[in-house]
Amino acid sequence: MPKRVKIIECPRDAMQGIKSFIPTVHKVQYIQSLLRVGFDTIDFGSFVSPKAIPQMQDTAAVLAQLDLSLTTSKLLAIVANVRGAKSAAAFKEIDYLGFPFSISENFQMRNTHKTITQSVEVLKEILDTAHQNNKELVVYLSMAFGNPYGDPWNVDIVGEWTYKLQKMGVKILSLSDTIGSSSRSTISYLFSHLIPAYPSVEFGAHLHTHPSTWYDKVDAAYTAGCLRFDGAIQGFGGCPMAKDELIGNMPTEKLISYCTAQKAENSLDVLAYESAHNEASKMFSKYS
Repeated sequence: MPKRVKIIECPRDAMQGIKSFIPTVHKVQYIQSLLRVGFDTIDFGSFVSPKAIPQMQDTAAVLAQLDLSLTTSKLLAIVANVRGAKSAAAFKEIDYLGFPFSISENFQMRNTHKTITQSVEVLKEILDTAHQNNKELVVYLSMAFGNPYGDPWNVDIVGEWTYKLQKMGVKILSLSDTIGSSSRSTISYLFSHLIPAYPSVEFGAHLHTHPSTWYDKVDAAYTAGCLRFDGAIQGFGGCPMAKDELIGNMPTEKLISYCTAQKAENSLDVLAYESAHNEASKMFSKYS
């Protein structure tokens, strides 16, 4: 029986690092084109401080202008603290809250200005907020495949945090290759051990990659049992701290081609995807 793969499209991740402000109307036009494709989820925006991520300051305005009447896609918004979680949870159109949780102390401080210990307490409150508002929470375990700061890292630490997070009630955990440092062997080891150990958790892969290494990363995760992948059309965006400027988000077109080769189901509309791909080319060539 063919496996069904969830593809999560991440325009938020693609746009957030662009310095020139993308007008709200253009964001709406682009995200609207993505909603016609049939992605499982669209990571469309974030409720964070405009000082931290100026590009996402109009997330609520974007949401207000989206036509969701004909889409099957669900919406996900990233939050970094309890205030952001409450703001996002107030919108009935949003299905998922996403919270970045790093096992690197340095990266967590840079990303959310909180220590790991403080972030655990924040996460508990965000979980409560999600439950009270009938939202699901996706936790992104950033630096899951290593970090550049010299913080302790190994697969056992990833395993320990997976155990702690699922005990707290996390149901969806996306292992994040924050700076593109993952290898086939590490990806394979983590997913092949964690997925059977925690059957109540849906594991995802948020992989950043060099154009020449995408296949090994996707193949390692899929072969190890991962059926949830984040992508961004043409690989736009990614972590600005990656040392190689060619490292970006996993290109969605590569995920689609891999699924096709594996005969894995994804329910995407090919013509709608081509249209969205063209919209991405127009927008990112103008504003990136």
